[in-house]
Amino acid sequence: MAGKPKLETVAREAGVSIATASQVMRGAGRISEKTRSKVLKAAQKLHYVPDNRAASMRSGQNREIGFVINKISNPFNAEVISGVSDLLEAEGYLVSVLDARDDPERQGRHIDAFIRNGRGGLLWVPAEQTPQEIFELLAAHRIPTVTFLRRPDASSFDHVGIRNAEATAQATTYLADLGHRHIAYLGGEVLTAVRRERIAGYQSVMAARGLGAPVIWDSNDIKQAGMQAMMALRAAHPKTTAVVCNGDIVALGACHGIRRMGLQPGREISVIGFDDIPDAAVATPPLTTMAVSPYQLGRRLARVLLERLSEPEGPASISEVSAELVLRETTGPV
Repeated sequence: MAGKPKLETVAREAGVSIATASQVMRGAGRISEKTRSKVLKAAQKLHYVPDNRAASMRSGQNREIGFVINKISNPFNAEVISGVSDLLEAEGYLVSVLDARDDPERQGRHIDAFIRNGRGGLLWVPAEQTPQEIFELLAAHRIPTVTFLRRPDASSFDHVGIRNAEATAQATTYLADLGHRHIAYLGGEVLTAVRRERIAGYQSVMAARGLGAPVIWDSNDIKQAGMQAMMALRAAHPKTTAVVCNGDIVALGACHGIRRMGLQPGREISVIGFDDIPDAAVATPPLTTMAVSPYQLGRRLARVLLERLSEPEGPASISEVSAELVLRETTGPV
């Protein structure tokens, strides 16, 4: 891989002196618009971003790690962040967390800021529709990067994820073995790569077991939305006796909705969540879920980055964990 783009390379590409290129990138000096345009176009072509901490990066002393994630408020993400922070801080690193909110433009600003401030590495949940330029930018600057949950096509970065289809297939199979035929998939609104995989696992079992027609019911992954979506789902499909959920939060909301209808989760309608956040075990009733131990998942993510930092030129690794079905009280025979 070629070295990361330097100011000298930009100056040569634009046909100007290094001093002039530096002034343009710093927004200083009296530079003509024609010259400024030439330098900026050269910088864009070469994926050059000013590194405000170049000295520390060259010395190898940078100990700051960036973590760009989506929806920090989600308890699953909070647990992952705790696992990442605990392990990396024990190794002498500082972790900076920013919420891209699944917005490619916002994500782009975060990543640009990380590069400008010379972060030593990046943990990253790529937003949906992330432009290819972002991957090229990180590769050009040789930023040690580990993608999380969403693995981009043809990515050359390390990756840590979950076997999503396998997990929802196991959940659906368990419900089918209990005698449920009308099983719905509840949660999520955007067809992200993760949600697409989870729906595929659910659909595969519905088809293989000859169960009722698959029902995919959208819901924002928060408790109130999950409650309302469960009530609307049941009204539209009254034969539904079980739901596989996109996450624990929407599953807990679904349980509230079931009780609002005068029914009992685990008796009239079975519910399976996904993640095993701390609230799942202490809910009333305790939630059956596909556990991925988010805190431990965060520690695994941090370890993969540490390995990359120690071996910058090693081959990319892919690490995916299987979920475990944890049986509690929200599932039962039809």
